[in-house]
Amino acid sequence: MRNDTVSTPATIYRKDYTVPSYLIDTVEMGFDLDPTATRVATRIAMRRNPASTSKEIVLLGEELELVQLRLNGKVLKPSQYTLKAGVLRIANAPAKVILDVETLLQPEKNTSLSGLYVSNKNFFTQCEAEGFRKITYFPDRPDVMAKYTVMLRADKKKYPVLLSNGNLLEEGDLGDGRHYAKWEDPFKKPSYLFALVAGKLVKQEQKYTLKSGREVLLQVWVEKGNLDKTQHAMDSLINSIRWDEERFGLELDLDRFMIVAVGDFNMGAMENKGLNIFNTKFVLAKPDTATDTDYAGIEAVVGHEYFHNWTGNRVTCRDWFQLSLKEGLTVFRDQEFSADMVGTDSGRAVKRIDDVRVLRQVQFPEDAGPMAHSVRPDDYVEINNFYTVTIYEKGAEVVRMYQTLLGRDGFRKGMDLYFQRHDEQAVTCDDFRAAMADANGRDLTQFERWYNQAGTPRVQVKTHYDAAKKAYEITLSQACPATPGQAKKLPFHIPVAVGLLDSSGNDIPLRLRGEAKDGATTRVLELTKAQQTFRFVDIEKQPVPSILRNFSAPVVLDIDYTDVELAFLLAHDSDAFNRWEAGQRLAARSLLAMTAVVRENYPANMEKNDSSWIDRLLSVTPANHAALSDAFGAALIDQSLDAAFRDVILSLPSEATLAEQCDVIDPLAIHSARQYLRRTLANALKTDLLAAYKANATPGEYSPDAEASGKRALKNLALAYLMEADDAESHKLAQQQYDNANNMTDRFAALMALANSSAPGKTAALAKFYKDFEQEALVIDKWFSLQAMARTADVAAVRDLLNHPAFTLKNPNRARSLIFSFCNGNPAKFHAADGSGYEFWADQVIALNGVNPQVAARLSRTLDRWRKYAPALQEKMRTALERVAAEKNLSKDVLEVITKALAN
Repeated sequence: MRNDTVSTPATIYRKDYTVPSYLIDTVEMGFDLDPTATRVATRIAMRRNPASTSKEIVLLGEELELVQLRLNGKVLKPSQYTLKAGVLRIANAPAKVILDVETLLQPEKNTSLSGLYVSNKNFFTQCEAEGFRKITYFPDRPDVMAKYTVMLRADKKKYPVLLSNGNLLEEGDLGDGRHYAKWEDPFKKPSYLFALVAGKLVKQEQKYTLKSGREVLLQVWVEKGNLDKTQHAMDSLINSIRWDEERFGLELDLDRFMIVAVGDFNMGAMENKGLNIFNTKFVLAKPDTATDTDYAGIEAVVGHEYFHNWTGNRVTCRDWFQLSLKEGLTVFRDQEFSADMVGTDSGRAVKRIDDVRVLRQVQFPEDAGPMAHSVRPDDYVEINNFYTVTIYEKGAEVVRMYQTLLGRDGFRKGMDLYFQRHDEQAVTCDDFRAAMADANGRDLTQFERWYNQAGTPRVQVKTHYDAAKKAYEITLSQACPATPGQAKKLPFHIPVAVGLLDSSGNDIPLRLRGEAKDGATTRVLELTKAQQTFRFVDIEKQPVPSILRNFSAPVVLDIDYTDVELAFLLAHDSDAFNRWEAGQRLAARSLLAMTAVVRENYPANMEKNDSSWIDRLLSVTPANHAALSDAFGAALIDQSLDAAFRDVILSLPSEATLAEQCDVIDPLAIHSARQYLRRTLANALKTDLLAAYKANATPGEYSPDAEASGKRALKNLALAYLMEADDAESHKLAQQQYDNANNMTDRFAALMALANSSAPGKTAALAKFYKDFEQEALVIDKWFSLQAMARTADVAAVRDLLNHPAFTLKNPNRARSLIFSFCNGNPAKFHAADGSGYEFWADQVIALNGVNPQVAARLSRTLDRWRKYAPALQEKMRTALERVAAEKNLSKDVLEVITKALAN
């Protein structure tokens, strides 16, 4: 027997990629499942790769006990192989090999939730990215694809359900209180898509007939007591299957498709072939426990994982540097799916706005920080640290630009060619780009820079109207700031969708110089140089430009609109995204001006966390909020707009979005300015807000449909504004909503309003909420999160909640609900002037590092942009970072983040 541990690896570079020395045809695995000692027998049929000159078999393993190794039936002695730092090597191996590997592992002790682990006495796996090597020694890399047959054996009473990938071949009793199930996956897959589940679970199942006429079995497996929360997940799965058939002509290829929900899970879900394992957060829903946001999230994530069946499973990535090949593409697909499920133009716009909000609040900061990386990175230390918003959300924007440039039909042609060329292959981002280019006869060579260059490009707009020639010129210039390892950036290929509005707010048909006739009212200008000028002709009068419609590229747009022009666009632009964007720019202009005033006037003798003087200062500071108030008020009462769209228009830019527009981030100043503007708008629009609150009630049975959820969103936004008065009248309104709510959306919105007020009943409401839902883990996550993000919360209050009997660091959802919510969702309190928030952060990173390195690394990212904050905060952040860096036995996950944060 041999035991081995893994040392911290060196940096891995994309340029060093080499093909695997051996390919695998089939993998047969046998599991004897026991929580303290699971025995795994693996038989691998291997053959030397004709593309490689190496005769060495290389296998990877972590936290395993190697019991026995046999090559072509003969037991190998330790002298016949080497095992060092998690790498097992067999030199001078034959051209064809049957390799038998027997390993022993301890799932019950696996708190990392990677590999095979136990949750609530059930077995689960998570093998992406490198979890399979915690199960057996194997060439655990995505370009090694094989067909798998899996035999599961376990105690029948303790583990009555035995699931794995693909189709069930047989099952039966073993005669000793144990039973077995044998599964076969008929399609080649990489090891990261392997999965097994064993335990006491119940299912909802439904047969579904595909467009081809073939019948398939769909199952959603959950723990007992949760079966009544599975219908929405099942409906979402059926909608996903139907949508993929209709939009992309892609059919479910297995006889069955299974979803399994587990409460202990690092990610949202995992697309294992035919056996998707999900965080319960993205499966379980019923009206009295899940909000409209939860319902939408379940639909999106179920769609995302199902769509991976083709974009990720049937065609996978050659190496982990190509991760966005599957993730960016599949995020784009789930975004389009969710938008199509809403069905209306304004609904699609709201979905687009929500996606761009995430990009700006999270991805743009990542692009500007020490962890900045391109959509296809050049190197990494720990691959788990690169499951980022750059890979996913920016990657989706890159895919969306293909559709913007090629059109919807052209994009579909590219997708068809991609699958025709690469089905059951492991390929690269370049292969996808080539399929798009070849299918449409386009040269997309320059477009590769979106994959290779990190950072967020800035596009500057200058316009000129020549009344005599009736010509309107738009000059676009681009630049991208330096990022770690990339000082100079070449021009990107940027699609800039533009429109021009006349004085009545109507779109003008557009014709570029040299064109014979007018074209569409929205034109996509292709910016490929550092600067280009586009000249539109036959423009009768000075227009108002609408630039970057539908956010046609992931860039920062610099354009000098006046307040009058922004108000005009907010009122008239036919492009719903830019209509919303005009309101955001108008609001940000006021907010950033007030933020600067607050920063410039901190009294020398007053602690920054005493904010009473800030309101006094802003109340006498000249500021023109009238344009914003009038524009917001007009949108609020505009019955031609859907409630959901009015909700997003009336929502101010987030503190994170505003921070990105500040040269120096001062969280208290940003928060104070935003709260002051909220109160100003609430006072100015009180009558209309109250009318909107009453008009958007949704009596009767709850439904998560777009119209009803939109009404609830606007109603609850109105309530939040009205609560800015923090008086008896508003307290009564919130309390009544809490007491009378028949759904979690309204109940939780009311509780949030109370928690952010001085209402005398808020403590009782919080206590009642916990008592009513203490058996609902996902609802209690909301309860922790709400308190962590409340304006009245501070470090002491959050530390007290760490000691609550319902809190545990071992469950990622629970850790995120309290610790992450405070550190990332309550900037004004987390960034307290005394540095107490940073001390708390360091404590939790260190604690989580010993339990779950992946979760700890995500928390580590909170301070990675510390150099952009006010100097007094910087020093305290550095101290906290250095304290974590000095910790012994720091995981490579955390070490990479902290090292880069301190270095850059």
